Amino acid sequence: MALALIFSGQGAQKVGMGKSLAEQSPAARALYTEANSVLGWDLAKVCFEGPETELTQTKVCQPALFVHGLALLAALRESGKVPAGEPQYALGLSLGEVTAYCAAGVFDFATGLRVVAERGRLMQLACEQTTGGMAAIMGEERAKVQELCREFDIEAANFNAPGQIIVSGEKSRVDAAVAAGKERGLKKIIPLNVAGAYHSRLMEPARVAFAAFLAGVPFAAPKFTVFTNTTGQAVSTPEALKAALVKQVVSAVLWEDCMRAAAAGAAEFWELGPGGVLAGLARRTEKTWVVKSFAEYADVTA
Repeated sequence: MALALIFSGQGAQKVGMGKSLAEQSPAARALYTEANSVLGWDLAKVCFEGPETELTQTKVCQPALFVHGLALLAALRESGKVPAGEPQYALGLSLGEVTAYCAAGVFDFATGLRVVAERGRLMQLACEQTTGGMAAIMGEERAKVQELCREFDIEAANFNAPGQIIVSGEKSRVDAAVAAGKERGLKKIIPLNVAGAYHSRLMEPARVAFAAFLAGVPFAAPKFTVFTNTTGQAVSTPEALKAALVKQVVSAVLWEDCMRAAAAGAAEFWELGPGGVLAGLARRTEKTWVVKSFAEYADVTA
């Protein structure tokens, strides 16, 4: 049926995520047990019990979402829900791209978890060393948003769906852009409650350190087609996959482009992550796409 897996990005996390999976799926439980061992701290406890303030930290929520996405996939495979020869595509929003690569066999679970934990640690460090902000701009064309970005020296960080664009940069400049946008009659422009300016040049220290870290991590060619947020297109060689993950830290997430590229071949999307965020973006992009959301064990067995 040409199935595409789509994996959640930061912001989708919520306390209780994965608890039913670990309780009822041996395959999922094994991943949470392995994750605790690899990380050296109790990720499962934070995911299942919180507190929310801890779970929302960049260095925590990134590995939490990675493990949750792959635990859902493990539970689906265990239950026989994944058809033979599937999936044929995988893609993820921001940190979800690492999850997609792992699902496609670019690296094993433990390696992928170390990669995402280091990514989260470095990005949190970059947030703490800068004063960044982000804002969502709704209902506007890309060109108009990019014009605003140029004027206030900020960057477009996410092209999530038609009319949903996130901008990022120094907080004072983002605030100025928000104020100017409201004065000029932009339909809807909302400051976001975030720790920093993700996918902007303020993440450059994280990009440099992440590149050095990944230099020693072996990547394999994916077993099925994966897409990079940096171009919205398929990427296949180990060198290109690694370069894409490094660049993605400071470059715009072209999620709408990724979804359109995957939809050219995929008949159905399965969202593996809490909250159904990606299904909502898909509906906003193209109402005819078939998207199923899986968040907990009840979704796996439904």
